[in-house]
Amino acid sequence: MTISYNWLCDYLPVKPAPEELSVILTAVGLEVESLERFESVKGSLEGLVIGEVLSVEKHPNADKLRLTKVNIGNGEPLSIVCGAPNVAAGQKVVVAPIGATIYPSSGEPLTMKKAKIRGEESYGMICAEDEIGLGDSHDGILVLDASLQPGLTARELFQPAEDWVFEIGLTPNHMDAMSHMGVARDICAWLNNHEHTQIYQVRRPGIHAASPAAQPRETGVEVKNTEACPRYCGQTVTGIKVGPSPSWMQHRLQAIGVRPINNIVDITNYVLHETGQPLHAFDAAEIKGGKVIIQNLPAGTPFTTLDGKERKLDAGDLMICDGENNPLCIAGVFGGIQSGVKETTTEIFLESAFFSATGIRKSSVRHGLRTDAAVRFEKGADISMAPFALERAVALMGELAHGAPASGVTDTYPSPAPQNSVALSYQYINTLSGHQYAPDKVKNILCSLGFTIQSEDEAQLRVAVPYHKTDISIPADIVEEVMRIDGLDNIPIPPLVNMAPSPQEQPDKERVKEKIADYLAANGFSEIFTNSITNSQYYTHLEQEGLVKMINNLSAELDVMRPSMLETGLERIAYNLNRRNEDLLFFEFGKTYIREGAGKYTETEHLSLYLTGQKRPESWMFKAAPVDFYYLKGYVQNILQRLALPSPQMTAVSTHGLQPAFEISVNGAVIAVLGAVDNQQLKTFDIKQAVWYADFYWATILQQLQTKEAFYEEIPKFPAVRRDLALVLDRQVSFAAVEAAARTVKTSLLQHINLFDVFESEKLGAGKKSYAISFTFQDKQKTLTDQETDALMNKLVKAFETQLQAEIRK
Repeated sequence: MTISYNWLCDYLPVKPAPEELSVILTAVGLEVESLERFESVKGSLEGLVIGEVLSVEKHPNADKLRLTKVNIGNGEPLSIVCGAPNVAAGQKVVVAPIGATIYPSSGEPLTMKKAKIRGEESYGMICAEDEIGLGDSHDGILVLDASLQPGLTARELFQPAEDWVFEIGLTPNHMDAMSHMGVARDICAWLNNHEHTQIYQVRRPGIHAASPAAQPRETGVEVKNTEACPRYCGQTVTGIKVGPSPSWMQHRLQAIGVRPINNIVDITNYVLHETGQPLHAFDAAEIKGGKVIIQNLPAGTPFTTLDGKERKLDAGDLMICDGENNPLCIAGVFGGIQSGVKETTTEIFLESAFFSATGIRKSSVRHGLRTDAAVRFEKGADISMAPFALERAVALMGELAHGAPASGVTDTYPSPAPQNSVALSYQYINTLSGHQYAPDKVKNILCSLGFTIQSEDEAQLRVAVPYHKTDISIPADIVEEVMRIDGLDNIPIPPLVNMAPSPQEQPDKERVKEKIADYLAANGFSEIFTNSITNSQYYTHLEQEGLVKMINNLSAELDVMRPSMLETGLERIAYNLNRRNEDLLFFEFGKTYIREGAGKYTETEHLSLYLTGQKRPESWMFKAAPVDFYYLKGYVQNILQRLALPSPQMTAVSTHGLQPAFEISVNGAVIAVLGAVDNQQLKTFDIKQAVWYADFYWATILQQLQTKEAFYEEIPKFPAVRRDLALVLDRQVSFAAVEAAARTVKTSLLQHINLFDVFESEKLGAGKKSYAISFTFQDKQKTLTDQETDALMNKLVKAFETQLQAEIRK
């Protein structure tokens, strides 16, 4: 929320300094995130003066330059070299003397220095309009009124607007502060509580009613949907002359980031930011049938909005229509191009209404129209402000656009909204806040904010909630208002704070995640965060009913929640490769989403690794080594080892997007899949180098973790024993099968199994190969004897011969 200091001060009985207001605003919960200076002309023409050109002579060394003498009302005339074709003696001009800084409409600022131009000295510059930020013209120097006196400052002559702009971090419950008058109300409440010299009240702007039009022009109003539109005010204004709004209004709108358009539109925007009440002006000539109808139209009805786009209406969109049911405006959201104010408009119908927050929110999001009006309605506008805002805008149109009211105010308000009433005790206030508030202080704060005391006694009070406080409904809300106006800094901090420790869930999921992230980051991986919303075209191989589709997708490409982590990661790899960043190690913690039926969805946590490029850069010592399966497998195994998962098993599988692919399981549960991204997937993302991918099912992994973390393990005191074995097997037998067979020998002494050589030769026999495998045994209680080790080896040999039909090479 952006607030203008000068504009805000119009409604304050006193004028605190901008820095003081920043402290007050932050104290009452309207945190000032920034305070910046606004200048309608950059630099505010500081240092520039009005001068008189006394003489003009041709430059001896340049055809297009002139030597001028300029009187700036201070000492000797200045010698200035000027290249403008329209410079002439007797002119009054803007001069930038030495030391002054000019701020062009485009380009960088320039500070004047003594210069020598083609051999002639120049002590300043005669300025064109665009050179000092007053416009865009560069046809020649700016020639001023001949009656001006030399020495007058340009700042005094042009009077550029200066202001301070507060950027307020507005919380959702403070819609009452989404206007200058609303912010002023909180400031006055703070002053009443902290400055006891007088009663401070918001100064409402004076309204000078315009003279009525000679010819009446009534526009009827019919509200068919009173639930979506509880109150509708309107008035017809004729004699309008559309043109630019005055500079003071333009400057105030520009200060808060609103672009001036014309006097009618600017007035509606001005009143919106002044009071918080949205308005809409219709070209009355476009209202057929002499009335407006507030209703819902059939779904699919076409409607062209002010931005020129045709939109298909939803049955839930509340529309402002004319007497012939032609749509004019999406109520509270955006106007139509046909009924908008044009340069030729001479009569308007001005709307000031209250619309249901829920309906406005849905229509705004549905059509992607996040307007200032929609934002205010969806947060809950002040229903009591509609007539005042209308009256204020009509008065301004009479003053600034020659408008005359041609009808009375139509106020359709069939069921006046009751004020909320909240009762609370002083004891409750003091208990919840932790501070002892005097009853008089509580009542002073609440009355300053617009609350009305309905009843009270020594112990409690009942208050009527003002319409601008739509978030107030329970006693705790009242306590919050008292605390923020009195100041949260006034709440005493007790000397002793008691707290009950809560049991820590084991394993600590966040600690586990941080442990793995630290490991990966320490090994050169970069963490990425990709969008969970992605393109459904990546998943044509899946059943479309299983995809979680977006109802209000922001673009055609982002229309589903991702069912897989692979594709969004490949997008990031392609992005980096296109920028010559070719050696990549990425990891990401993320979620995937699957639809399992009507109203049933599954959300799954993942850890994904993406590897591509070279694992070792080329140097004089080593050749470049590309990332391969074993490089990926090493990181996967190290992660599982750090997680202390028991006996992971790896099996070859077939899965979409990976070729080859392997699954890793623990205790029968699949915890990860890894492999090479297949060529079809790489082609989809225009990736021309190999990519290796591992996907950990993080939720499943957490279920397999030990409930109690082992912080350390004592180093064994007794030595390990290694034995080697050479097995002749069928060529189709994998090492994983050898490991599985070895694990069938039930012993805790077998610590490691390592394959250190594979040999294939016809000498072994047709279709045969040899595995050279080492086995490491260790007993933590004693030193193993040869007899014990031989017995274990005999059991292993028997398992290999029985299960794998292996032969032992002698």
